[in-house]
Amino acid sequence: MARHPNRQRRPGRGPRGCPLRQRCTTRTDGRTLNLHEHDAHLRRARHDRRENTNLLTTYRRHRPMVERSIAWLIGPKGRCRTLRYRGVRANNQWLHTRMAALNLRRLLTLGLDRIDNLWAIA
Repeated sequence: MARHPNRQRRPGRGPRGCPLRQRCTTRTDGRTLNLHEHDAHLRRARHDRRENTNLLTTYRRHRPMVERSIAWLIGPKGRCRTLRYRGVRANNQWLHTRMAALNLRRLLTLGLDRIDNLWAIA
C-alpha cells in the first residue's frame, strides 16, 4: 500500500490491561489519521511561538491595537456598527476615511513629524 503524505497509521488494539482499551479502535489494521496538508508548518509555527520570546513580546504589543480596531468596527454588544449613509459607495468612503484618520492619530501618538519636508517618526 502506498503511503499518503497526509496520513499516519497507528497500531490496532492496545494491551489487554490498558485502562483506555475501550477507546481503542476495533480494526485489525489500526487507525488512520488524516492530517492537514500544512500540519508540519502549523506545528513549526506553534513551536516558534513557544520558544521565541521576542515574537511573543511583539505580538502582545500590537495585538491590543488590532483588537481595539476590530471591536470598534463591530460595535457594542457584538452587533455591526450602524452605517451613516445610504449606499455602498458612500459608506465605503466613510469607512476608509475613518480608518485613515485612526491610523494617522496612531502615527502622531508614535511621534510622526515633518522634518525637512519629509515625514519621520522621531
